Amino acid sequence: MSDLDGGFPTGAPCWADATVPDMTAGTRFYERLFGWSFATGSSEYGGYATASLDGRAVAGLAPCQAGQDAPPAWTLYLASPDVAGTAELVREHGGRVLLEPMEVGEVGRMLIATDPGGVLFGVWEAGAHRGFERREEPGAFSWAEVVTRDPAAADAFFPAVFPFEARRVEDPDGLDYQVYTLDGTPVLGRMAAPADGQAPHVLVYVAVPDCDGAVETVRQLGGRVADGPVDSPFGRFATVVDPQGVRFAVIDLSAASGEPPATHPA
Repeated sequence: MSDLDGGFPTGAPCWADATVPDMTAGTRFYERLFGWSFATGSSEYGGYATASLDGRAVAGLAPCQAGQDAPPAWTLYLASPDVAGTAELVREHGGRVLLEPMEVGEVGRMLIATDPGGVLFGVWEAGAHRGFERREEPGAFSWAEVVTRDPAAADAFFPAVFPFEARRVEDPDGLDYQVYTLDGTPVLGRMAAPADGQAPHVLVYVAVPDCDGAVETVRQLGGRVADGPVDSPFGRFATVVDPQGVRFAVIDLSAASGEPPATHPA
């Protein structure tokens, strides 16, 4: 459990939000799945809704904008002390800045970008809103993975833009997976996209008290299961899709099984 009042180091996942076509349906789904409460901001923020758990901010929900090319999805934001400087690094290392650095009132500054392989992510420079106020507990963000068709490009890009060390996971089945660390602490995964036509994306994991129960709730609410549940050394997890097509993962961190795999510098 974590109350994150001290801010986030550069490159750390600090916020996540989902864009959905129907905000009413979206808030209803996530309220019932995770027990979130939503507060809608002023009209200048386009109807953006902040999700809270026991009064602490854990995620956001935003309506899809007219003319938006990207499908409904979760977006992960990485912390930066200077989004303008990060934008230059993104360009320098072959990424694209889709939304130039912009002020969000007194809340902070942000940009939206993609890596050279098309993985979309956000960057957040904290103002009044520092980011997650809870993590790694039921109903809160716990992990995220860059899922890419171009692993080599991702592994060159992200440690160049952010102060990551990449470590390759030893896997007897040949899974191509790396962990990006900050000062030795794992903060983000990188996985080669499976051969099932998935577009490049960041998969956001939300912790739950019971993975199988959460999966059943997703089904009851009109969503579907894309993969799992499966056991792992980090918890029992499943990839699911909400009724509006937004993909994410749920994980029971208390149900870890087996020894974590070894890693070595990439």
